[in-house]
This record gives sequence, structure tokens and C-alpha cells, in this order.
Amino acid sequence: MSSPARPDLRPAHPDDAAVVAAIWHEGWGDGHLGQVPDALVAARSRPSFEERALARVADTTVAEVDGAVAGFVIVLDDEVEQVYVERGFRGGAVAPMLLAEAERRVAAGGHAQAWLAVAPGNGRARRFYERSGWVDGGGFVYEAEVAGGRFGVPCRRYVKDVAP
Repeated sequence: MSSPARPDLRPAHPDDAAVVAAIWHEGWGDGHLGQVPDALVAARSRPSFEERALARVADTTVAEVDGAVAGFVIVLDDEVEQVYVERGFRGGAVAPMLLAEAERRVAAGGHAQAWLAVAPGNGRARRFYERSGWVDGGGFVYEAEVAGGRFGVPCRRYVKDVAP
């Protein structure tokens, strides 16, 4: 049996927005349904992810496996804003490579520490971050912006020192 191909990382292109949106929409549902306000769930429609993915192309790195986008990460300043992997690639090399790339980008931006927000009940993500050396820095309310408003979402703030 052959081993899966090693993911390749590259900057996202506008042509990647549709597949990034699909991965993001599915993954967001997996990690957030039942943990965020119903109004936020209603606002996070597939078209909303398509708009957001296209708007954030410049901040996005994708992982490709055999030419297919398998996951992505969005970094803004010192925040690892989004990390999502297509279901069929979860548990492999994609997520660790994306997270390492995010940490590298945060450090390259001159920041000593990276942070990210995780829904408290997203145990799968929390275990992954902890295995990757991230520390739960405590609870806070993340301000999620959507068309027509903002929602305060209780989250855990994970942090990691990334300075060389």
C-alpha cells in the first residue's frame, strides 16, 4: 500500500476560493454547530463563506495533495484566524503543515506569540492544538462579524510562542 502524497503549500489564488469556501463551510459546521448563537449559524451560509474566502485570498495559504486543495490556513497579523482541512485529509500531515506555516508567518511578521480562537466544545481541534504545543490561555468572547451585525462567541484563546 502506498503512503499518501506529502502536502505542498502555496499561496492561495482567486481560483481556489470556491474549494476553500467548501472546506471552510463544512469544517466550521463541524466545530461550531450547537456552540454558537443560532443567528450566527444562519448567517454563516455557504455563499457567505464564498464571499469571505474570495476576500481573504491574500491572507490564505492552501495545502495541496496530488493537485487537490486539502486544507487552508488564514493568518492576519499575530492571529491564526482559520485552519481547516477537508474531511478526507484530517488526521494526516495536512493540518500540522498548515499550522507550522501559520506559526512561521506570524513570526516572520515580527510577532513573538501567535494566538487563535477555539470554540470550547471543539475537542478535536483543542487536542490538535495542544499536541502541537499550543497552550489554552483562557476564555474570552470573540467578536464574529457578519452582514448586518456582530456576535459575541465564547471561545478559548490558545497561544504559542513563535519567536526564534
